Amino acid sequence: NEKCALKNLNLTLKQGDFAPIVGSNGAGKSTLLRLLGGMDTPSKGKVTRHCRVSWPLALGGGFQGSMTGRENTRFVCRIHGVRDTLAIEEWVKEFSEIGQHFELPIKGYSSGMRSKFSFAVSMAFDFDIYLTDEIMSVGDARFKQKCIDVFNQKRETASLIMVSHDMKNLRQQCDMGILLRNSTLELFDDIEDAIRIYQKL
Repeated sequence: NEKCALKNLNLTLKQGDFAPIVGSNGAGKSTLLRLLGGMDTPSKGKVTRHCRVSWPLALGGGFQGSMTGRENTRFVCRIHGVRDTLAIEEWVKEFSEIGQHFELPIKGYSSGMRSKFSFAVSMAFDFDIYLTDEIMSVGDARFKQKCIDVFNQKRETASLIMVSHDMKNLRQQCDMGILLRNSTLELFDDIEDAIRIYQKL
């Protein structure tokens, strides 16, 4: 039996929106992010983008393990049409705080280093909409705050769609909320309304 994860979805975001998606496990939140980011294609219908949308930021599967952090960064730059890659390479190295590991193959990175590297690469590019799946869990408390700070800078010119189970973080960061249940999206102007219904599920 086929399961319909998502159906009849329609969502419009304004610049600077911080749109959290909440829903029970298996509701289709990560599937939705992958569809929006172009990692998956819908079995029916289509996803239309009128702007630059990031890949899901917690997804590190696009990197080549035998290549160094610098080589992977350079490769992503070229995919996005950046020819002079040195400034972005150095920004990623500094922000990720992985030091000389940046010059080593990423297959040898710890999970923590890989997460920091993946996040830094994602933040090195300017998108109109960023997609993130619990990315605020990267690193220690100081690094998490650094991630939040750079996100807040991006919010001045971009929107953010975030899947999260951290209700405290959502209350601090978001005004509105989106609930995913029964394969459809419900939009709430007040994040507290979305959280209250989500916690009853």
